[in-house]
Amino acid sequence: MVKVKIVKQSFLLILLISTVLLSGCSTISNWFYEEEELEVRRLKPIQVQFTPTEIWSADLGVGIGKFYSKLRPAVAYDKVFAANRQGQVNAYDQATGKKVWSKNFAIYDEKGLTSGVTNLWSNGMSAKIAGGISVAYETVFFGTENGEVVALDANTGEQKWITMVKGEVLASPAIDAGIVLVNTGSGFIFALNADDGKEVWSSESDVPPLSLRGTSSPAAVNGGAIRGTATGKLIVNILETGQTAWEQVISAATGVTELERIVDIDSEPLVAGGNVYVISYNGSVAAVELRTGRVIWKREYKSFRRLSLSGNTLYLVDVNSSIYALDSRNGVELWSQGALKGRLLTGVTPVGNYLVAGDKFGYLHWFDQADGNVVARLEVGGDDEDEGIYHSPVVDGNTLYTQTRDGKLVAIKTP
Repeated sequence: MVKVKIVKQSFLLILLISTVLLSGCSTISNWFYEEEELEVRRLKPIQVQFTPTEIWSADLGVGIGKFYSKLRPAVAYDKVFAANRQGQVNAYDQATGKKVWSKNFAIYDEKGLTSGVTNLWSNGMSAKIAGGISVAYETVFFGTENGEVVALDANTGEQKWITMVKGEVLASPAIDAGIVLVNTGSGFIFALNADDGKEVWSSESDVPPLSLRGTSSPAAVNGGAIRGTATGKLIVNILETGQTAWEQVISAATGVTELERIVDIDSEPLVAGGNVYVISYNGSVAAVELRTGRVIWKREYKSFRRLSLSGNTLYLVDVNSSIYALDSRNGVELWSQGALKGRLLTGVTPVGNYLVAGDKFGYLHWFDQADGNVVARLEVGGDDEDEGIYHSPVVDGNTLYTQTRDGKLVAIKTP
C-alpha cells in the first residue's frame, strides 16, 4: 500500500508540473519579474488600422549586446548599410536584402603557430564600432570607441582611409562640402577631408566631471558645423575654417550633485527652415535661429532621443518614453502619448501619416501623427531586452529599416 501511495503522489506531482509547463512559457517567465516590470511589459490592446509587413531580414551577427553603441542602418545607392559593434560592416541590396559585400574589422591574434586555426573559431577582439553609419560621396563613414574614423567604398567595401582622432567616436559623422565632421567624447569636434581623412581643423569644448555615455551627432548645413555639447550648449563653427560663429546655452547646469547637473545634448541638432531644434537631457527643448543663435522659443522637456519634424510639428520622446507633439513655430504642445512609459522608446521617425518608434523589448509601434494614438505594432525581436531596438528606425519612402541589439536587420513596409 505504501508503494502504491508513493507512486500515486509522484504521478500527481508530475501532472501538476506538466500542467504548469503547458500553461505557457509566459506564465513561467513572469515569475522572474516584479509587478512593476510586468506592468511595463503588458501591452494594452489597440485599434489596429493596418498590418506592417516584413519584406526581408538579415543577420548581423553579435549586434551590440549590452554595450552602448549608436548604430543604425543607412540607406543610399539602392543599398542598406549596417554594422555591429564587433567589427562587421555589411551592404545589402535594398530591395531583396541580399548581401552585396562584407568587411570585418574585428582584431585577430596573428602570433603563434596555431593562431590561424584558433582564429577560425573566434570572433576576434571587438573593433568597438559605435559611431555610424553615414554615407555620402559613394563612401561609408563610421567611427569606433578606439578613436578610429573609417571610410569604405560604398560599392565594394574596400577601405579608402582610416584616421585616428582624440576621443571615442560614439555618434554618426556628418558630411558636407567635402568635409567629414566627427564629434568625440573628449569634447573635440574634428573636420576631416572626405577624400583622404586628413584633419582640416578641430575645436574643443568643455566636458563636465559627469555626463551621459554618448555624444551629439553633428549636423553640417549651410556652411556650418552644428553640435550639442555635454555642458548644454549649442555651438556652430564655420565648416570651412572651424572658427566659432556662435554658441548658445540651451540648458544651464543647476543642482547640488553632479547627477542633478547633467545637461548633455546627446541628440543630433535638427535643422529646418532656417532654425535649429535641439533638446537636452535634463533641461529644455529649444528652437534657435541658425544665422544668429537667437533663441526663438524654449520649453521644459528632458530627452536624449532624436527629434523629428513633419510639416510644422516637432516630435520628441522624453526620458520616461512619453511622446510629445509641439508646434515647431512656437513650442505649444499639441498632444502627448504616455501609453508606453518605461519601454525605453527610441526617437520617433515619420513615415507617411504615421510615426514609428522601437522599444527595448523588440517591438515597433506606429502612431497617428494627428493625435498620437497607437495604430499598429509589430514584434521584431523576441520580447526580450537582448533583442530590443535601441535607435530610431530609418525610413525611405514607406519602408523602414531597423536593427536589434542582437544583430537582426529588418526591412518593413508600412501600407
